[in-house]
Amino acid sequence: MSLFRKLKEKFVKQAEVVTTDDVKQNTAKTETIKEVKKYEKGLSKSRDKLNQEILSVIKKHRKIDAEFFEELEEIMIMADIGVNTVMDLIDKLQARVKSEKIEDAADLKEIIIDELFIIYVGGEIIVSKLNESEAKPSVVLFVGVNGVGKTTTIGKVAHQLLNENKKVMLIAADTFRAGAIEQLVEWGNRLGINTFTKEETTDPSSVIYDGLEEALENGVDYVLIDTAGRLQNKAYLMDELAKINRTINKVVPGAPHETLLVIDATTGQNGINQAKEFKEITNITGIVLTKLDGTAKGGIVIAIKEAVNIPVKYVGLGEAKEDLHVFDIEKYIYSLFRDLGVDDEET
Repeated sequence: MSLFRKLKEKFVKQAEVVTTDDVKQNTAKTETIKEVKKYEKGLSKSRDKLNQEILSVIKKHRKIDAEFFEELEEIMIMADIGVNTVMDLIDKLQARVKSEKIEDAADLKEIIIDELFIIYVGGEIIVSKLNESEAKPSVVLFVGVNGVGKTTTIGKVAHQLLNENKKVMLIAADTFRAGAIEQLVEWGNRLGINTFTKEETTDPSSVIYDGLEEALENGVDYVLIDTAGRLQNKAYLMDELAKINRTINKVVPGAPHETLLVIDATTGQNGINQAKEFKEITNITGIVLTKLDGTAKGGIVIAIKEAVNIPVKYVGLGEAKEDLHVFDIEKYIYSLFRDLGVDDEET
């Protein structure tokens, strides 16, 4: 059975839970259904464009030939899936066409989905949840250029952790950008949690040191740290982040437990370039892709994994604080290619 059919069985059949009693008895199942629907809605722009173009090429070339693969390759690259990933995908499709003697292009629909999933996972176990330290607190450092939604992302992650009954504290160490401290304080007030601050222009490491000391005293579970993103001066930023990491590790040995890079998905190739540059200057453990619902090039999730080999931890599928989701490769692949995998008789 193909991956798509397995996912269809896993997600679509679960949606058959209709009665109130069923919903009460299957909380986990109904939460999965809600998550899938949010992925489907958030990826609708990408899905509509990508699936329609692939289906159009398949109908145009019922017989598989070189021209079919050339057109499919161009569509995938334009969806920001990533050149190397697309080339790898085309090679795998060509090999399967030859070995399995596939003649009808329509028979490749589910194979495309399967192979992209395999390429992304690459034999690894993809874990999207935040690392949690056995000893409190777990420290998460957020990096990224200005304007990508970094501070808002911190607020949304804090909201999720609060829903898991975690004690959360914010540290406003972006003392460079005007308004950054106030923005994070506003999130803290909205969520009813403490935001540790000092005056603007204070050395970020000093803010973090004192903030972590306070977190230790108060038994905080998670500390989320906002930082400046002056990528235009890489040498300075590298030095600053190195100093920040030393400070964190001094107060909480082994920390930070996560360093998350926040990228605006709508910026496409520019976002991928940011990932490459930040990887050069600090140890990134995960990517947060904001505004994925605002682009028709949802393949950027795969492209970023290809470019920097760092897993996507969260995706933004809306503006509300509930719309930042722990990344799930199965929900992503299913929602992105849902219409492509549908049998002809079901369309």
